[in-house]
Amino acid sequence: MSAFIRAAVALAALAAPATAAEPAPAPKPKADPADAIAALIDRHLAADWAARGVRPADPAGDAEFVRRVYLDLVGRAPKVAETRAFLDDPSPNKRAALVDRLMTLPGYAGHLAAVTRAAWLPQTMTNQFANAGFQFENWLRTRFRDNTPADEVVRRILTIRFTVNAQNRQFRFVQPADPTDPEAATLVGFYQANEARAENLGSAASRLFVGVKLECAQCHDHPFAPYTREQFWEFAAFFAELNETTAPRPGAVGPPAPPRPGLKNTLGIPNTDKTVEARFFDGTSPEWTADRSPRQELADWLTRRDNPFFAKNMANRMWAHFFGFGIQDPVDEPGADNPPSHPQLLEDLGRAFAAAGFDNRALIRGITRSKAYGLSSKLTHPSQADPRRFARMSLKGLTPAQLFDSLVAATGHREPGYMRDYRFGFNAQPDNPRSQFLTRFATNERVTEASTTILQALMLMNGRFVTDVTSIEKGEVLGAIADVPGWSTEQRVSALFLAAFARGPAPEELEVFASYVDRGGATGDKKKALADVFWVLLNSPEFLFNH
Repeated sequence: MSAFIRAAVALAALAAPATAAEPAPAPKPKADPADAIAALIDRHLAADWAARGVRPADPAGDAEFVRRVYLDLVGRAPKVAETRAFLDDPSPNKRAALVDRLMTLPGYAGHLAAVTRAAWLPQTMTNQFANAGFQFENWLRTRFRDNTPADEVVRRILTIRFTVNAQNRQFRFVQPADPTDPEAATLVGFYQANEARAENLGSAASRLFVGVKLECAQCHDHPFAPYTREQFWEFAAFFAELNETTAPRPGAVGPPAPPRPGLKNTLGIPNTDKTVEARFFDGTSPEWTADRSPRQELADWLTRRDNPFFAKNMANRMWAHFFGFGIQDPVDEPGADNPPSHPQLLEDLGRAFAAAGFDNRALIRGITRSKAYGLSSKLTHPSQADPRRFARMSLKGLTPAQLFDSLVAATGHREPGYMRDYRFGFNAQPDNPRSQFLTRFATNERVTEASTTILQALMLMNGRFVTDVTSIEKGEVLGAIADVPGWSTEQRVSALFLAAFARGPAPEELEVFASYVDRGGATGDKKKALADVFWVLLNSPEFLFNH
């Protein structure tokens, strides 16, 4: 080929339009960990039901679901407008969308913080530690609002720097090492509420974060589990800096050995001459260094993704919140006499929670998307009777806070100067209606075994608050329903059912209540009869339970 021809070919190649590049493939959507969590729950429970011949309950209707999820996520029943919006929504994925939206509301962070505070610091339900509990709950509220991973929350609690003033042996005072650290100033309440003693902190940490009630072995070896007294004090030794380490412990045969240089990781066992060094619950020990405290070592071990205790314990506690029972229940008493109802589900759920970065919202979204959470609470087959099979939703009594806030949502109650107070017990405003409810309805019963006392029933039936909100003159929602122009009696009664139960009345209910109103009730006054209907609904078991 001549030079001229070669040049012509080269010029033609340069002049030709460039071949269009292959478009880059669209990035695959990131897998939603909530879907994986829901799928593994469904898979394990379906296999269990099939193996046991269990016939699960029917799916819950939209009305049952919307009330349930509002109570579980924001701590109150939905308002009429919220219920209508959900029931009228034709979207096929509206349940998942509702859960996502509720977790952005202030009530979500407030409710989960209150529930967590009650579980983690039950001591603060009393006047002595009420202020510490109030501050701790505010801190938790911010963590839930920001969706701080569960491992970071626990790590921060365990690693704050503080000092202990032990001059008064009856009351040991904890204060932050850095007074300018607002988080530390709040979190010392966790230590103060546990009386600033290593044995109390070891008990709390093992129960809450490991899922094992080690305090049963504080004075002697556990009679029904492999936990020894020595193991209890080894775990408590991670908090040894809170206890005296230079003087003999009260009741000890001799003084404990001094801690290793630069560390406070040894603790004397009371009434013995034995001193133990901090060891993890699995029997291993840290590689001790002078620049890391025992509590830092404990936090690192505890929150590792491969820790066999932390992830499944935290996942099990969240499961118990939504279902009323843990997969292992009680949640902090593992053993041969208390095996998990679904061992592999618990293992897989813990691993999935850890893989999701200990993301509480991912876990909640997964649980609420599962078929089990979406089942009705109505028993339709004898095989559904055992609540530990999760073949139907368990009835859960409303907590005091849920009860009051649901009454507010149903009745439209407003009070001058009213400010929601998240404290469960002591309240600086004892005349506040919410404070009265929290105090009167306080209970140690589990939610699936809740019962109403005579005094509580009298407060619901005859108390000033319920009397006011179910009167035509003072009840906001009731007054509005009674005065809507052009409505039939059936429409008014249906609106009251929607306000109280997030559902409309069944035909027989509508007939009974509408005829009562049309007759004017006991006084011949239709409006007062309508108020009677509302009072009956708010005092009914259906209103007092989450189902």
